[in-house]
Amino acid sequence: MSSRLARPTNDRMIGGVCAALARRFGTSATTMRVIFLLSCLLPGPQFLLYIALWILLPSEGKTRAAW
Repeated sequence: MSSRLARPTNDRMIGGVCAALARRFGTSATTMRVIFLLSCLLPGPQFLLYIALWILLPSEGKTRAAW
């Protein structure tokens, strides 16, 4: 399991955020998407968090190598 978050290029639905989180936590992307959709039923900034992660997480092909 990688500790570095990066949005994958091949398993994206919209921005690849759920796929990146699923990869990080060892679950399927579909499960993470369902969890995200269910969390949107609760009050909170889930959608804004998704947008922020979309902006902040690098795309898989653009990650920098660790020194």
